[in-house]
Amino acid sequence: MKAFKTLSTLAILATIALSNLSAAEWTADATAATEKSKAEDKLLLMNFTGSDWCHWCHKIEDEIFSKTEFKEYADQNLVLLTLDFPSGKVPQSDELKAQNQKLQQQYGVRGFPTLIVLNAEGEQVGQLGYTRGGPAAFIAEIDKIKAAL
Repeated sequence: MKAFKTLSTLAILATIALSNLSAAEWTADATAATEKSKAEDKLLLMNFTGSDWCHWCHKIEDEIFSKTEFKEYADQNLVLLTLDFPSGKVPQSDELKAQNQKLQQQYGVRGFPTLIVLNAEGEQVGQLGYTRGGPAAFIAEIDKIKAAL
């Protein structure tokens, strides 16, 4: 009986660990995100944000990105890249600042949040901002972009 409990506990822990591994996660590494997008043939969603000062960035995080519906969709369809422009309270390496500024200039980002969608070949195929209506409305916008490809 003790062995059964131990095996059951291990099975539960393994399930939790695997579910955490498959959850969509944001990266700050543009090169790694680009490579993953190409390797997995997924859209790359670049989130230009001001994590410690931008009201609309907080709203999109709270209302969309933090929701299970979005996370499950992203896990299957997207590679997530966050490009943060904090007010100075959040420490960033010089390399990360330079990467983010280069991409901001490359895509002409002037406001936050701006979400740029790239195909697996690295070509811009869409641009979004804060979308009212929660994950379902935001996912519908991404699906429109996918349908046009």
